[in-house]
Amino acid sequence: MANTMRKVRPGENMRLIDALGYRLPLAGVVSILHRASGLVMFVLLPFIIWMFDTSVTSEISYSQFASVFKHGTGFLPGWLYKLAALALIWSYLHHVIAGLRHLWMDATHSVGKEFGRQSAIVTLVVSIVLTLALGAKLFFL
Repeated sequence: MANTMRKVRPGENMRLIDALGYRLPLAGVVSILHRASGLVMFVLLPFIIWMFDTSVTSEISYSQFASVFKHGTGFLPGWLYKLAALALIWSYLHHVIAGLRHLWMDATHSVGKEFGRQSAIVTLVVSIVLTLALGAKLFFL
């Protein structure tokens, strides 16, 4: 398959149509996901506050909290609450692991192509495996 992308010369702005054929390196994907996971945590902050408040206020509110995750509320099913909690689990785990990756690179000055690729793979694999393990506990146990 021939590469039909137009070459962008130095000093020339890249058009959006040229950027569509660009493939981001894995370290770039992890960096963007780090930002996205921070955004997910920020957007779901009211949900986090609600979960914390209802789970620690009293035994009655905790049973209501558990009932919401099991049966849902009103027209929202319980699996939707579990899905929001799973999004929070992923975003927290990915954000922490990617943040530790960035801290490690800053502290050790290990900024290289190969290290960036390998640490990006480790970050993705660890965050996905931990999310699947906690998601299985959330949905099936």
